[in-house]
Amino acid sequence: MTDVDAAVAEAFRGEWGRVVATLIRMTGDWDLAEESAQDAVAQALARWPRDGVPRNPGAWLTTTARNAALNRLKRRATEAAKLREVAAMPADVPEDAEDGAVQDDRLRLIFTCCHPALPLEGRVALTLRTLAGLTTAEIARAFLVPEPTMAQRLVRAKRKIREAGIPYRVPPDHLLPDRTPSVLGVVYLLFNEGYSAAVGPDLVRHDLCEEAIRLARTLAALMPDDAEVLGLTALLLLQHSRRAARLDEAGDPVTLEDQDRGRWDRSEIDEGIALLDAALRRREPGAYQVQAAIAACHARAEHATDTDWPQIAALYGRLAELVPSPVVRLNRAVAVAMADGPAAGLALVDALGEELAGYRMLPATRADLLRRLGRNAEAAEEYREALEMTESDAERRFLARRLAEVC
Repeated sequence: MTDVDAAVAEAFRGEWGRVVATLIRMTGDWDLAEESAQDAVAQALARWPRDGVPRNPGAWLTTTARNAALNRLKRRATEAAKLREVAAMPADVPEDAEDGAVQDDRLRLIFTCCHPALPLEGRVALTLRTLAGLTTAEIARAFLVPEPTMAQRLVRAKRKIREAGIPYRVPPDHLLPDRTPSVLGVVYLLFNEGYSAAVGPDLVRHDLCEEAIRLARTLAALMPDDAEVLGLTALLLLQHSRRAARLDEAGDPVTLEDQDRGRWDRSEIDEGIALLDAALRRREPGAYQVQAAIAACHARAEHATDTDWPQIAALYGRLAELVPSPVVRLNRAVAVAMADGPAAGLALVDALGEELAGYRMLPATRADLLRRLGRNAEAAEEYREALEMTESDAERRFLARRLAEVC
């Protein structure tokens, strides 16, 4: 890859959502915005080797995409009114286009993509397409569905926005508390799918994790006063900081206690803790901040034996109050087991049997606690049950090794 190709690729990753958001505001046409943005990237590949990389690649791409949109509209006789409207707009995007309307455009786009009237799968697909610039084929591969299926999801989401008259705007202040969780939920779901893929050959999808972090950072830059936005960004950074140590050479999971902490990314840990501190100073507690605080406890422990498990168990107790989920209580049980012994944790796990029936992590967790207690025959039964419920190839190999240890 040449330096110019690398510059175009970097501009594409960093500026795609900004360019598309600006064009949607200008034209109101989602497909036209994406097509024109693609034209601008193609022109960059053709012209930057000859003319050099512009000082502000984002402004160059936005101006070029705007001109491409204008040319397309000129060819549509039925769009005459829209043509006059767009033509009346300023011809150039200023070099300092990082601020003001362009930032607002991205925020509008995020909230529109994640509008609660859209189905969850549509929100995720539309966010990845318009803000992250992933192709339909890439999104389909990420979620292991056929490309035509993903294409239909995108079409239906755009149609819903048009037919339901979903406004392209940041909701008014009184609606933000209801709408922001939908946005954060989409970013969190995207990260989790990358962090621990439910199916497929790879346990970790770094591309999805990085896209989620990029979106979270964008939200944090655009909404710096929202404590949960900061908390989510902190959480993702702290979790992702462990990526180099989470898998062994075969691509199989390494337990947290066995990870080489020297391979954790200290810059991401520092950034995450700083964001968490900024969020906590606002004294507006939320679930993402509590989860980030749990991740920070792990990040601050130089060795696994230094981990403050009583504090983590207490934080999970608080999280269970904010998110009354049996999965959260299962995680709390693991923390209690580390703080007070596996028998104490097992009692809490056993109480969740009915609520988590069919959830693969229940037998896997129960098996681990039984193994720690030396009850190997019972542990083997639980490992076999977990294996039957697990589709991830890497997780299956990990569970099979654990099963062999207790047989």
